[in-house]
Amino acid sequence: MIKSYINKIKANISIYASKKTSNILDGSYKSIYKGRSLNFEDLREYVIGDNIKDIDWKASARSGNILVRQYIAEKKHNIMLVLDIGKKMRADTSDGVLKKEIAIMSAGTMAYLASKNGDYVGATYDRDGLISYFPFKEGLINVERILSNYDSDSEKVNESSLVKVLNYINRFINKRMIIFIITDLQGMEDIDENILKKLSLRHDVLIMNISDAYMTGKKVYDIDGESYIPHIFLNDRKLFELEKKAKEDLFKKCVKKCSKYKISISTISNTKEITNKTIELLERHRDANKR
Repeated sequence: MIKSYINKIKANISIYASKKTSNILDGSYKSIYKGRSLNFEDLREYVIGDNIKDIDWKASARSGNILVRQYIAEKKHNIMLVLDIGKKMRADTSDGVLKKEIAIMSAGTMAYLASKNGDYVGATYDRDGLISYFPFKEGLINVERILSNYDSDSEKVNESSLVKVLNYINRFINKRMIIFIITDLQGMEDIDENILKKLSLRHDVLIMNISDAYMTGKKVYDIDGESYIPHIFLNDRKLFELEKKAKEDLFKKCVKKCSKYKISISTISNTKEITNKTIELLERHRDANKR
């Protein structure tokens, strides 16, 4: 099943790439450094402070100026997937898609992009009070392992705390990371500003918000109550408007809280828009951190 998700992710990214060129997809996280590296890039004139070992004496003799070799250094990133789990992820989105499926596809898309660039991917989630931690590793086999475990555990776990997971990261993981949080509106609300502040001081933090189904509709199942909502409430227009307003207000509150720390959010409701929304989130985060 997970391999089919991976194949779908590859196909979606290929389709997206054919429609739009994005430096997130075909870029390589490369940065130019003055120091030595394995990958030669270009020559430039010597400036005070350059390492004399980088001087290209033959090229300098030909040009009449002192030239140094400039290199490209590959920068590998640590991508940490923070996954919400529990019975709420067995509910539907506003488009009627299983939230767990959105979580798997979103995590897989981000992990696949990271793997394409040779980056390391790790993951954490809370299983009824016990933290599952997957160390940073390269390759798609590692991605499949993370997603398979999450898929299996999501059918057993009832409660999950993002706060516990993020506190665990703050206390025990010292690497610099790009933290990709996959949760819902309630999960975003639960994360207090103190945690966001600590995370953003050292790491890049991005949030994928998975939408919730409304209480109104044709047939709505209450996960907490383990029963269908009575038909009398399903087509209540007033109830729908109240619920919609409450969710919009809560989302604005979460955006305001996260924007203080340059944490970008993207909301997703169905699998068709995952690749587009993931790239959009990365680009939004990049633009926010340019300011």
